[in-house]
Amino acid sequence: MTVPRDERSDADLLAAHRDGDEQAFGVLFTRHRDRLWAVALRTTGNPEDAADALQDALVSAFTRSDGFRGDSAVTTWLHRIVVNAALDRLRRNKVRRADPLPDDLDDLAARGAVLAATAGDTEPEAGAVAAERRRTVLGALEQLAPEQRAALVLVDMEGYPVAEVAQMLDCPVGTVKSRCARGRTRLAELLRGTGLLDGASHQRGGEQP
Repeated sequence: MTVPRDERSDADLLAAHRDGDEQAFGVLFTRHRDRLWAVALRTTGNPEDAADALQDALVSAFTRSDGFRGDSAVTTWLHRIVVNAALDRLRRNKVRRADPLPDDLDDLAARGAVLAATAGDTEPEAGAVAAERRRTVLGALEQLAPEQRAALVLVDMEGYPVAEVAQMLDCPVGTVKSRCARGRTRLAELLRGTGLLDGASHQRGGEQP
């Protein structure tokens, strides 16, 4: 039997949750689960920390829904909580793990300019090359400062406008732009000699508003 789709808006679902609707928050989370997971995964760099960060964020959002003031979209508020949880997780794990990057990191929200350069490869051999390129990029991304990584994940990979990312990160627009610029510069240094920069430089399409 097909379950009817809940047509309530995000704001209505959150309001219903605060009013005691036991199903509303689950519907809200399910609606945005994939993108929230992608942000947590890209920001932390590994599934275990991402899962922990996402769980921490969801508990926080569930129990502190009164903290949503309505001055931004519900999704912006949710992303802010997830990013903060992911950054907290990174700060706790200052010693980098020796575990290899998981193969599925490139499967979610891989819309960054460098990653997009390999998206059209469909042949098995080309696909293997593309996967290796993405792993190289993700390995470089993991070496960025956490705040720079979060900004790049949200702007370059998730495709959010800079102004909205500023709300998510609770900082000025100029700070987001600065973090992205520094992060891109650092990525360029890390990727120099890999042959990836030429394929991505023409695909960025300019800074998002």
